[in-house]
This record gives sequence, C-alpha cells and structure tokens, in this order.
Amino acid sequence: MQQSVHMSLTSPPAIRPVPPLASQEVLGVPLALTDYMRTLDWIDAAVAAGQHAYVCVAAVHTVMESQDDPGLRAAVLASDFTVPDGQPLVWAMNLLGHNLSSRVYGPDLLERACERAARTGQTFFLYGGREAALATLRDELPRRYPGLRVVGARPGPFRELEPAEAAAIAAELNAAEPDVIWVGLGVPLQEKWMAAMRERLDAPVLVGVGAAFDFHAGLKRQAPDSLQRLGLEWAFRLVQEPRRLWRRYLRYNPRFVIGFARQYARHLRARG
Repeated sequence: MQQSVHMSLTSPPAIRPVPPLASQEVLGVPLALTDYMRTLDWIDAAVAAGQHAYVCVAAVHTVMESQDDPGLRAAVLASDFTVPDGQPLVWAMNLLGHNLSSRVYGPDLLERACERAARTGQTFFLYGGREAALATLRDELPRRYPGLRVVGARPGPFRELEPAEAAAIAAELNAAEPDVIWVGLGVPLQEKWMAAMRERLDAPVLVGVGAAFDFHAGLKRQAPDSLQRLGLEWAFRLVQEPRRLWRRYLRYNPRFVIGFARQYARHLRARG
C-alpha cells in the first residue's frame, strides 16, 4: 500500500489534451467555428500541454480537392481542426446558421502568431516554401516583431519524402526544439506531410499555411483587401499565375457552388 501511495505522489500528472474546436461541416469537411483569437489561444494551450497536434487551413480548393484525393481527405479529417481560410467558406457556414465575423486567412494567422510570440517567447520553425522566401523571413520576421524567436527554416522537397529523408528532416526539426512548425508546402502536400510526420516530431503544434511564406517575403502579391472581402482573391491569383491556376479554379469553383447549393437546400428542408 505504501509503495502504491509513493508512486502516485511522484508520478507526473497526466497531460489533458486541449479539446478540439466546434465545427460545421461544409461538403464533407468539418470547418472550425473560430476566429484568429480563438485559434491562437488554442495553439497556445496545445503548446502549454505538450500536445501533438496539427491544424489545417482550408480554402475552397482544399474542400473540393478533398473529394477527389483520398489521401488529402484523410489528412484533413485527422487534423485537430481545420480553419476556414476562404471567404466563401465563411459565407457558407453563416448560411448554415452561424455568425462568423471573418475567415482565418493563413498569411494573417502567421502574422498575428508572430506578433503574439514576440511577447510570449513561443518559438517557431518555418518548413517548406522556397529557399529565397525562407532566407528573407528568417531575418525579416524577427526585425518586424522584436523578440520573436525563429529557431530554424528549411525548404522542403515539393514531393513525398523518402524514408531516409523523412528521418533526417525529423531529426533536424526536433534538434531545433520549436514550439510551432509552420508548414508552407501548399495543398495537398502540406496536409499529407503533417499527417505523415506528426508522430515523428516533438513540436507540439504544426500549422499548414500554403503560400504565406512567399507573400510575407514579397515573392508573391496578395490580393487587395477589397477583393478579399468580396471573395475574389482567387481571381486576383488567377491573373498573377494563370498557367498554374486556371485548371484549379475552372474545375473546383463551379463544383463548390453547385455542391453547396445542394447542401443548403437540404439544410432548409431540415429546418422545415
């Protein structure tokens, strides 16, 4: 009896995982009912708990490609939660009965996280993206946000990793001991990378933010705020990169409109 009492007194307390955020399903993808503040608060709590979590950031493209790519769908559904990055997704969620004030846009989420981490001491690693963007951000982000600690930056191959590569990359990231790893590989690679690497990495939280590194390094132009509010960021990006993006938007945007119209009709019928 004495031995069991002694063990209970000296054993470390169990770490409680941070509960996931409430969500609304849009075309089969659960999207978190959140804003920037609640998302950052959740990340802070997960870091404090030493949780092994990852967060996806979804635009219409992610939602629609999840219907065609089983690997992407599995990775998104296995995440701790997925935030609505695209303005059309926010409109869709509000039509389904919610009252979101804004989307959680990946580049802005990274920016606000940097501002907060400069005060709290949370450490970041930037993984993926182009070497030119990372070389700029490694120095530029701490200048923009004095006190921010970027403990590493590494371009990742834009393909599935070989086993030896995955082991070496995991060792490099773990040696840097970041609290949060920001992943900029783009959809669907970053979601699949986070799902595959999650258990290999010690960092409490991984967040996939697509082209955020290129935007903040000045290698790509962001759509003006007016176009973003109108849900027309896709049109601006299409003009910037027509050869790369025209198939994506021609394929997925009409399908999203038709698919959500059907979901909304079912929602209205269910309400009577």
